Amino acid sequence: MTNPDPLELLDIARSIAAEAGTLATTMRNAGISVETTKSSQLDIVTQADTAVEALIRKKLTAERPHDGFFGEETGEVSGSSGITWIVDPIDGTVNYLYGSPYYAVSIAAAVKDEDGGHTSVAACVYAPARSAEYTAAVSHPARLNGTPLHVNENVPLDKALVSTGIHYDLARRAQILEDINTLTPRIRDFRLIGAAALEICGVAEGRTDAHIQRGLPIWDYAAATLIAVQAGADVRVVAGVAPTAERLLIASPRLADALDPLLD
Repeated sequence: MTNPDPLELLDIARSIAAEAGTLATTMRNAGISVETTKSSQLDIVTQADTAVEALIRKKLTAERPHDGFFGEETGEVSGSSGITWIVDPIDGTVNYLYGSPYYAVSIAAAVKDEDGGHTSVAACVYAPARSAEYTAAVSHPARLNGTPLHVNENVPLDKALVSTGIHYDLARRAQILEDINTLTPRIRDFRLIGAAALEICGVAEGRTDAHIQRGLPIWDYAAATLIAVQAGADVRVVAGVAPTAERLLIASPRLADALDPLLD
């Protein structure tokens, strides 16, 4: 089967992300609550998470019925086209529940690696409450609302502004706190906003200089890491138990070289 043009896949991702963002906003304005929990009592699912993922899956199936689908709420279903759509319907669900604007719809079109993993070829991260659309495709620049993005370069370690995230698994929190303790005397400062896709896109747009995270599932980073790569970032993944990255580091190549050994 002929490989589709990544820009065609990006157009599909953008259109569906916009519809999904509208649904998320409408449901948030009407009032939402916790529907269930997943990995822990802190890892919540709202009615909007399931409704938005159902909408995205329906629209993708109509557009490309032979593609696979890998959603945070419903898992992975194989396809026959070689393309799998990796979806986080609402990245930053706790932010969303509390009325914070820092949440996003994340959609990536990916192909299978030789080792059975996924490599994204087109990506859209859309934050409707911020009117921010981050996009990228292989061999094409990352953009924010149409404006090309580029990571901050030549940032020394002691001037680096680094974002991170706190895991819902209490056992994993100790690892992040250790990273924070290690880096705090060596960098400018930390930032946490509670939405991994937006934090990674923040590196792409130069809002921060690096992002580190432990135990991040692929749906949280599949779209955003492509956007960061196309903006000039290094993405360094220490593989964990699929579909989770044991450790993720996103930064300019120079800064990644400085941070990487400190996180071992």
